[in-house]
Amino acid sequence: MHSLAGLLLLAAVMAGNALADENSVKRAFEARFSGLRVAGVTKTPFNGLYELVIGDEIVYTDERATFVINGNVIDARTKRNITEERLQKIGTIKFDALPFELAIKTVRGNGKRVVAIFADPYCPYCKVLDKALRQVDNVTLYTFLYPILREVESPKMARQIWCAPDRSKAYFDFMLNNKPPAGTAECDAPIEQWKALGQKLGVRATPTSFVPSGQRILGARVEELQKAMN
Repeated sequence: MHSLAGLLLLAAVMAGNALADENSVKRAFEARFSGLRVAGVTKTPFNGLYELVIGDEIVYTDERATFVINGNVIDARTKRNITEERLQKIGTIKFDALPFELAIKTVRGNGKRVVAIFADPYCPYCKVLDKALRQVDNVTLYTFLYPILREVESPKMARQIWCAPDRSKAYFDFMLNNKPPAGTAECDAPIEQWKALGQKLGVRATPTSFVPSGQRILGARVEELQKAMN
């Protein structure tokens, strides 16, 4: 029988070898792609496949970085999207650290459930999400305008909404009824701050939503978002 000390030593050696393997994969990959920096390497349960985190993306390679796979890994037995689950995990944020003063706040009912949404005024999927969330009660919505889709029109409309006397009403009037705010924008809207915040959080498309756990929900996936909010 193995002694406890022997087992602990064996476990330490195996852990050290795994770390060495992952470090060697990182070195091999960065040697082949000198412009890319690997934030983390994890050996997957799939034969010889390593997960590499690069920025806010995941790619896969072998131990010598002789090939690179840029796509989703699906577990054929469980039908789970392993890549998406990992992206969700590494994409979590510190929700309480969000600058809520830069958001349009909308409270319905007791406001118990909370969500922050990055939305472009001209994003069709944002309109779909906003329409669906109209049916959700007891929620607090923090809408961060993220004008990235149209170079001229998106910042202009975001400014008009932000400068309206009632920002929440102006936003939903435009998103749900295509009714732009009356008058002209005459305030200092934080356009660059919105863009910088989204870039910092890795928001690459709208809508992107965050719940207090820090979980990130991409797109107008209403059922998934409601589940996360609950």
